[in-house]
Amino acid sequence: MERLDKAINWKKIESILLSHYIPGTSSEGAGAYHPMLLYKCLLLQKWFRISSDPELENQINDSLSFKKFLRLSFETPSPDHTTFSRFRKSLSKEAMDQINSKILRQFASQGLTINEGIAVDARLVKSASSPLSKDQIKEARTDKENSEKLDKNGNHLKFSRDLESDWIVKNDKPHYGLKEHASVDVNHGFILASALTPASVNDTNYLQYCTLYSRHTKQSIIKVYADKGYAGKPNRTFLSMNKIADGIMKKNSTTAKLTSVEKDRNKGLSKYRYIVEQYFGISHLNDGAQRARFTTIAKNSFDCRMRQAAYNIAKGLKILAKSAA
Repeated sequence: MERLDKAINWKKIESILLSHYIPGTSSEGAGAYHPMLLYKCLLLQKWFRISSDPELENQINDSLSFKKFLRLSFETPSPDHTTFSRFRKSLSKEAMDQINSKILRQFASQGLTINEGIAVDARLVKSASSPLSKDQIKEARTDKENSEKLDKNGNHLKFSRDLESDWIVKNDKPHYGLKEHASVDVNHGFILASALTPASVNDTNYLQYCTLYSRHTKQSIIKVYADKGYAGKPNRTFLSMNKIADGIMKKNSTTAKLTSVEKDRNKGLSKYRYIVEQYFGISHLNDGAQRARFTTIAKNSFDCRMRQAAYNIAKGLKILAKSAA
């Protein structure tokens, strides 16, 4: 915990948090907690595979090392689990992207280059809700829009179904959920960008997005690696216009089969692409990333960015420790 605490200059993260979240303004009491404290609580949740907010609250109350990391005295209780939920709602995508950029720039300043090459790929994520047919989804969306049911406080009842997931068939198997598009630094394995969409969105549409949001330092991106699913004139033209080397694998066309040279090129590129699949595998195992935690893309996107921050801090710390040994 001490090494994790020293891995990052938290003051720089704090300044971003304070520009997007002002303590003391919440009528529900969440603002009484400093945003840096709440942000570090959510990092602990990721690092220690804590599956729920109530469990996070309990573990903070029971752990001296957690209290020390959070700068809480042992007598001071953890924030209530509902506070973590309200904090998630208070931070925008812009704030989280700024924080993740700041984390990466801190490691870059210590000599870890992150733009030599990036690997782009996508994975399917199961919905937090049970599957619905297309007609059921349409009906549920209409019900939500027209709902006039109110709770005891006169507010519209919260709708807990996932209406943003949809269906896709992959490898002859139907899947209901979302898709995470991500780019990873091929040199050190840092997560550089991620985006969540309904599962039916084509992978190739997000190569340009992931590339643009992968640049966190003044250094230009040198090369983009991707599988055959990203092949096509729009993506290759985009890379050419931005003077980025093309590492997209080639695929057979209706008029010509791949040559032996092109097949060898694909094999060479696959050696770099594995790094993004490694991230997917590790997050499946350690963070349950194969299934969405929440029922909206906005909340799940926050969760992805929180995972990105926790993953990158732990990764950078490990690399620096190894190089110093």
